[in-house]
Formats: sequence, C-alpha cells, structure tokens
Amino acid sequence: MRQLIAGNWKMNGLTEQAAGIAGPLRHGAEGLGCDLLVCPPATLIARVADILAGSGIAVGGQDCHAKASGAHTGDISAAMLRDAGASHVILGHSERRADHGESDAVVQAKTLAAIAAGLTPIVCVGETEADRVAGRQNAVVGAQLAGSLPDGFAGVVAYEPVWAIGTGRTPTEADVADMHAFIRGVLAARLGPAGSGLRILYGGSVKPSNAAALMGLPDVGGALVGGASLNAEDFLGIARAARA
Repeated sequence: MRQLIAGNWKMNGLTEQAAGIAGPLRHGAEGLGCDLLVCPPATLIARVADILAGSGIAVGGQDCHAKASGAHTGDISAAMLRDAGASHVILGHSERRADHGESDAVVQAKTLAAIAAGLTPIVCVGETEADRVAGRQNAVVGAQLAGSLPDGFAGVVAYEPVWAIGTGRTPTEADVADMHAFIRGVLAARLGPAGSGLRILYGGSVKPSNAAALMGLPDVGGALVGGASLNAEDFLGIARAARA
C-alpha cells in the first residue's frame, strides 16, 4: 500500500495563502510514489478542492460533529465537509482532545459520523511526555484505540506523541518503530486481517530532514505533517522521501 502524506494546516491560512500552497503542490505532485492529502481550515476546503481538482491530491477536514445536522452553532458536519469537497477528516487530534476535552467516546461517535457520510477518518492517538516518562505509553495508546475506533474500523490511524507536536523534538527511530508495531498488533488482534493492512501514520515534527528515516521504518504507513505542510516545497520534500 502506498504511504499517505497528510498535511494538517490547523488554524492557518486565508484565501491567498491557500492558493500559494495548493498551486505549487498541484504542479509538484506528479510522479510521487505516495498519496497526498491536505487538510485546510473548513473555510478553505472548497477553494483548495477547486485548485486541486483532477490532480490526485485529496482534501480533508480537521474535525466534524458527531451529528449529521441540528442545533450545534459553530460546528460542521461530516456531510458538510463532503459537500465542500473533502474525502477525509482528521479526528481525535491531541489538540482537540486537550483544548476541547474530547473523550475517546466522542472521537468514536465522530468517526462513525464520518464513515456514514462517506469520509475516510484519520483517528489520532498518542501519549503525553508524562505518560512516556512513566512508561505508560502503550497503556494510554491502547486505551485510546479501544475507545476511539468503532467495530469494523477501516480508516487510517495516526500516532502522534503529544510532546513532539510542533516542538521540533522527535522520538528516536526505535521509539517510533516500537509504537507502530504495538499499534499494528492491537489493530490486527481486534480487526483480524483487515487490521494488518490499515495505514498507521506518524505525526510529530516531521520535516524533510527526518522524513526518509521515519518513512523507512516498519509499519509506518505515512506521515501526518503539521507546520511543514504550510510550505509547499517542504511538504513535497517529505512526500519525496516516502517509501515507494
């Protein structure tokens, strides 16, 4: 399976900036040996989808509500994302879990909503620095997987050590390989053969300089890229490092 390089723009970008990123991506993505996905803010999904139409680069959202519609001021449904041109959605990102108090149960409900709307969910899991220092990383990530993934899950999982996001710090290659192997084991045990084929992305200070080493590790099915995805050349540099 081709690796997936997904860019999470987070709360960054206005119309002009979006065009300045998406345009070069469209022209630079030809011949890559991986799949590309960009997840801009909801206000830019339709614009970015128009720019990237026919390029093979997918567009996704950064969150969705668990309900299909209703009195939920300020929220956006999975169907709305799909209508705007999205094919994927990031769910359970550590910033959503921390800033908005999202529990595993909430993430699972959103995942079910995404699937019902025809979106591919990218469900994020990961430990804090305190968890890792205490040796609890497997217990924490295992519990998140158990609570966040619905039965029969067929999307994408992203492992993001919380302490590495946006800090410039990256776990050792051995730490990344060990966690991805652990997640693979959990998925295989729960989902059977299907769990052995799901993509597990690594996210946390991925940049062109470390992408090749990270993408070459066993069970790393791609990357969830934050800050570097806001620069088209950096993002393409990471994509070029993907394992064919």
